[in-house]
Order: sequence, then structure tokens, then C-alpha cells
Amino acid sequence: MPLLYVIEDDSGIRHLLTIALENCGYTVKGFDSAEEALLSMEQTPPDLCLFDIMLPGMDGVEAVRRMRSAPGLMQIPVMMLTAKDTELDKVVGLDSGADDYMTKPFGVMELTARVRSLLRRAQMPASGGKTRLVCEDLVLDPATHTVTVEGRPVELTHKEYSLLQCLMENSNRVMERSELLSTVWGYENLETRTLDIHIQSLRKKLGKAGEGHIKTVRGVGYRFIGGGQS
Repeated sequence: MPLLYVIEDDSGIRHLLTIALENCGYTVKGFDSAEEALLSMEQTPPDLCLFDIMLPGMDGVEAVRRMRSAPGLMQIPVMMLTAKDTELDKVVGLDSGADDYMTKPFGVMELTARVRSLLRRAQMPASGGKTRLVCEDLVLDPATHTVTVEGRPVELTHKEYSLLQCLMENSNRVMERSELLSTVWGYENLETRTLDIHIQSLRKKLGKAGEGHIKTVRGVGYRFIGGGQS
């Protein structure tokens, strides 16, 4: 039975999330501070974390950054929960290493669907393909799980890496939003800005390579221009 951590300083919301997730068959531990949750993770790492951003003391963004720099915690799926809903806030949360983002108020059914998706994706075995994907100065190497631009490493979150790999493996064809959401996140028929925010963050991190090769096809999805295998 998957163990989930809910880090939320509002006791009412924390209780609601705990009940909803326990009703889905998960074991849930609640925390009102990031510091307490991180200490607990050292002894008992969870299968997934739900972090509120606005917390007393250490905020959720800093906590997730610390998780992503800790070898034993860096692969744990993380969903951000926050009242902030601007594009910048979402990008900051995702850039910290979060895999998904939901704003309050949120629907319990969509939340639990996203949790199931994150857990399912985390349990999937890594792709066996080791073929390097190359597009001019942009190189994605599955063997080492690295991305470089002009020989310089680019630090991507797990989902950003998976999204870029998916786009490059399907270069020069339009990938619909629903296809990308299903392939990278495992979502089915969910309306979400998560994809757009990840694309925005990916372009920013890749710089000219991102802007030049990741194209928006309005009303449809995205297309990666160029590329090949080596």
C-alpha cells in the first residue's frame, strides 16, 4: 500500500486530503511543516508527497529542492498544492523539482486521479532504449539520463526530461496535448495547464535550442523540429 505524505499547515485541508486519500486505499501521514516531513523522510521515505507551498518556516519550494538534491529522495514524485495560481508561481514550483501542480480550491476527484497517475508513472520501468537523441547542439542521452546544450549539462526535472524525450523521439510530427499528457503523465481526459507550464520551463532551460525546436501548434499541441538518433 503506497505511503503518501501530506505537508499542509491548514489542519482542515490536511484532514480533508488525508480522508480522501485513505479512502482511495493509501496510507497517509500528515505534517504541518516541511522540516518535520523531511526529517521523517530520512527514516521512512514515502512513495509520493503533496506539498503546500506556503508553509511556516521552510516553504514547499525549498523543501522540494532539498529532496531533489538528496540521493534517497530525489526520485519521489511530488505534487505542489497552493493558493497561488499565476504562471510564474507555477513555473517556480515546477522548477524546484515538483512533478505536478494544483491550485486551491481543487476537486478531490481530479487530485486523486493525478496522484494515481504520478504513482503509476513512478512505478513504470525505465525505457530500455539507449539511443542518443541529437538535434544540432542539443543532445539527450538515455544511457546517462542527461541533456546537454553546446556540451553544457542542463538540469531538468524528471517530467521535463520525459517530455523532451517524448518530443524528440517523435520529432517533426505534431503531438496532440492529449497524447503528451497520456504518454508523459498518464492523464486521461483531464484539462490541465501542467503541460503548457512544463513546455514553458523546458524552453527557458534549453535557451535558444528550446525556442528554436519546440514549436506550438495552436489548438492542437506541440512539435519538435529537427533531430535524429546517433
